[in-house]
Order: sequence, then C-alpha cells, then structure tokens
Amino acid sequence: MRGVLILACAGLSLWASPGGEYVGSNVCRACHPDVWLNSYKNPHYKSLTAGDLAVEKTGCEGCHGAGQAHVEARGGKTSIPNAFSLMPPGRILDTCLTCHSQDLSRANVKRSAHTLADVVCTGCHSIHQSPARRFLLARAEQREVCYGCHGNVRGQFSMPFKHRVNEGVVQCADCHNPHGSFAPTWRMSQRPRLVDPALGNETPCVRCHADKRGPFTFEHSPVRIEGCETCHAPHGAMNARLLRRPVVFTLCLECHNGTGNFGRQGDGIQLQSASHSMADPRYQQCTACHLRIHGSHSDSRFLR
Repeated sequence: MRGVLILACAGLSLWASPGGEYVGSNVCRACHPDVWLNSYKNPHYKSLTAGDLAVEKTGCEGCHGAGQAHVEARGGKTSIPNAFSLMPPGRILDTCLTCHSQDLSRANVKRSAHTLADVVCTGCHSIHQSPARRFLLARAEQREVCYGCHGNVRGQFSMPFKHRVNEGVVQCADCHNPHGSFAPTWRMSQRPRLVDPALGNETPCVRCHADKRGPFTFEHSPVRIEGCETCHAPHGAMNARLLRRPVVFTLCLECHNGTGNFGRQGDGIQLQSASHSMADPRYQQCTACHLRIHGSHSDSRFLR
C-alpha cells in the first residue's frame, strides 16, 4: 500500500511515512534536551508511559510525525512532517483532532467561530512550554489568552460594574466554550458567540443565578426567549446590575412602549396614563413595584 510500508528489522515493525521511519522519542532527546527535561509535566507524556499505543501516536512523533528524515537532515523545520509553525490552520486542527476528536467539549470545533476565523489549537495552547497549570495554555491565566484577541472585552471587565474575571472569581470558560458549542434555543438569530448553554439548553447565567432560572408560573418572555443579554451587559457596564441603560424605565420602555400588547396591563389599562406617567419620578423605578421582574409564581404583572 502506497505511503504505508511494513518493514521487518530485528523483529520490530517500523512504519514508513512522509518523514521516513519512526525513530522514537529518545532520539529527539539528544537535540532537544530543554523540551525533554520538562516533558514529564506535559499531559501528552502519558502516551510514552502507557506503553501500548501505536507508534504513530506515541511521544514526540505522535504529533510531529516520523522523525527519520529530520534526523538525517540534521535538523530543520522543513524536514519535520508536522512542523506546526509552517502548517496551515486546517492541518493543525486535523492533527490535534487525531487524538482529541472523541472529547465532547470539542464536538463542534470545526464549525466554531474560532475555526472559521483561522484560530486553531496552537493559537491558545503552548504544547511544550506552557506556564499554565492546566490545559497547556499559552499564558499563565486563561483570561490573558482570551484578551490577546478580545481587547474590547478586557476594557469591559474594567468598568465599575462587571463580572469579576480580572479578580479570578470567574473565568471566560465558565460561560464560553472556546472549542465550539451547540446552538442555543435563545437569541438564535444573533448566534451567541461560543456561549456554552447550561443544562436544559438555557442561558449560562442560571448556573450562578439559580434563583432566576424558574420555571415560573408567569414568565417574563424576554428572559425565557431572548435571554439575559436583552437587559444586561454580560461582561461589564457603567450601570448598576450590569443594566444596558442607566435609568430603569428607559430600559423597560424599549419593549413596553404601547405597541401591540406591550405597554398594557392584563385588563387593558394603559400603563402610560395620567395616573401612571413615566414623567413622574415615582414611576421611573419600575422594579420598585414589579419586584419579580424575572418571573413570578403569583402575579402576572410581577408585583410579588
């Protein structure tokens, strides 16, 4: 079979490849001692310790391909079958998925926003010299990896009201799946960016804000259908409670403006009337009366 040739040598089976034969990771150690000395800290080292994996999935050559041509050329990136710094993004992804394709967290990686933008594994992960304790990240903190591309989000986490990512209380992967996520049932038209839905395909906010989850007898439809981002800025905002507007009633009036059934109470009475005027400061703090704005078990107007 072309490309795969089984040779017998001293009772061992060696597989030929575009890089020649597999020579074993001990040969790599002679020229790359700096990588080898720390390799035992690398989770990929288990491919060596297992002792029962195929030669093409073991050690250095498990990622870089057969090393015979590289050894005979006395080094050089061009003699390595899989030199990641020279490979196109699609090939890098396919190489990593040779082993990682069974991980459910990466089930959608090929159609994720990162892959479509040519951001692949080596853009975030440093296989040989990772300063992070977990996941071989290219930087010590996960947030710093994300900030490398998402500088606008870094600024949002510096606003007066924000999720405490910079303080280490939460991290990006608590809400986002960088390897791709299944399409959520909320905000479908806007395709939330790599947002990882909670159980039941709900907004990830309910993982922490469980009291807002419901189900409620009387649902506030934007919460259930459009998601929390309708009213809240998820990363950070200048307004209390991460609201998108500084004054509560202006946020409510984006929907409750009199069009259709919005702006009317259940009995048909206009919310915007002489006795309930938004020009009166008493009525501008809507949630002072509509306490259960995320949903209620006892009142359709969320008064209790």
